[in-house]
Amino acid sequence: MLFDTATLPASDCYQLLTHAVSPRPIAWICTRNADHVINLAPFSFFTVASIAPPVLLFSQVNPRDGQLKDTLRNLRAHGECVVNVVSPVQAAAMNQSCAPYPPHISELAEAGLQAAANPMLSVPGVAGAPVRFLCRLRDMQVINPQPMGGTIVLLDIVGIEVEDALLADGKLQADLLQLVGKLGGDHYCDGSPHFSLTRPTLGR
Repeated sequence: MLFDTATLPASDCYQLLTHAVSPRPIAWICTRNADHVINLAPFSFFTVASIAPPVLLFSQVNPRDGQLKDTLRNLRAHGECVVNVVSPVQAAAMNQSCAPYPPHISELAEAGLQAAANPMLSVPGVAGAPVRFLCRLRDMQVINPQPMGGTIVLLDIVGIEVEDALLADGKLQADLLQLVGKLGGDHYCDGSPHFSLTRPTLGR
């Protein structure tokens, strides 16, 4: 069946895209507001945009009211955030941080999490997160400000904190790093079991 996106309702397009483009890594992002309240929210439209320089990319799909989420407002005002990855043991806390708390309530506290301070930013990360990317805002581009439209955010990585147990000879080990990924609807995966495929080479 072919779906014509020119006539497809946004809700149907959302269902198709979020189910077909999966699993998706989750950027669990800490920001702070003007009152120094730490806000925390997960975003599953998330990837690496560049290595040199190191840049992350995530996007917000606008809610029905068309408003920016706390994360984007805080980033626009202060320009700093910590992008945490999500392990299975913190999956329930990540899900709790999705709730529509008002800006003066910290999702970090409501989810029973502790802050992990760092020496480079005024924003902490999530204690216990296996990897934390310390970031400053590079750019924010609005694709469409209307409901179901999107805003792309580019983040410069200024530091990467990795749990020591996940490193061998200073290298992050993929087989030790279990992360939660987002599927369609309310479904998630934890990246297990792993399998490996060696990248092929062409003989001459």
